[in-house]
Amino acid sequence: MSTTRHTIVTMDERPDLIDPAQNLPSAAWPTFMMQDKIVERHWMKIYDQYPEYQFALLESDTQRIVAMGNSVPLEWRGDPKELPAGGIDWILPAVFENPPPSGDTCRCLFALQIVVDPGLRGRALSGAAVQAMLSIGRNRGCRSLFAPVRPNQKHMYPLTPIERYIRWTTDEGLPFDAWMRVHARLGAEVVGVCEESMRISGTVAEWEDWTGLTIPESGEYIVPLALTPVLFDKEKDEGLYIEPNVWMHHIIKPD
Repeated sequence: MSTTRHTIVTMDERPDLIDPAQNLPSAAWPTFMMQDKIVERHWMKIYDQYPEYQFALLESDTQRIVAMGNSVPLEWRGDPKELPAGGIDWILPAVFENPPPSGDTCRCLFALQIVVDPGLRGRALSGAAVQAMLSIGRNRGCRSLFAPVRPNQKHMYPLTPIERYIRWTTDEGLPFDAWMRVHARLGAEVVGVCEESMRISGTVAEWEDWTGLTIPESGEYIVPLALTPVLFDKEKDEGLYIEPNVWMHHIIKPD
């Protein structure tokens, strides 16, 4: 698949791009976001079992990776407003540990992430990547795309409950959050909050290493780029971050 400026390639077509594509999340996400144990346990399975749903967006002239995305198919018969609170930490076990019967006509696509090269933000690549994911789902017969969207400006308002944050709007009536706005402009609807999309825990020393902070006592701390405060318990030697995301639903229309 291609556009004038970009080419969409899936990892079954270009397995040589799997490792280079993984460099984008490492550059884009804070270190603590790479420590989810459920994600770590299942991540490479998406490339082994569903490479056709993993993609890179290549600049047509240079063939460099400018964005990438990951998703998995999953049968979902329920009401979109009843999606689980678990987000990404629910999706991966549902696909790889306890998959529902195959062959159902309600196959849906569940997004795991879309990442744009941090040096190329502001060039409408986010929208192009979402459209690429929708196109892949359409080609595979998926009727819906469900995305546990990580609101990319929520970290600036870590004390605001996400249930309030997602109701903020612009003068145009679109979501206040820029990443939610990209999805909304492409037709997505907010259908709920996944309060525990990712659960990241580690020792106090690990968190100090991941963040560069010093944690002198137990309590809640504002950690740069975290969407909510991180809870530290010095007696248990544990820091716990529970990341909330927002379920957004795209209806995938056939060509």
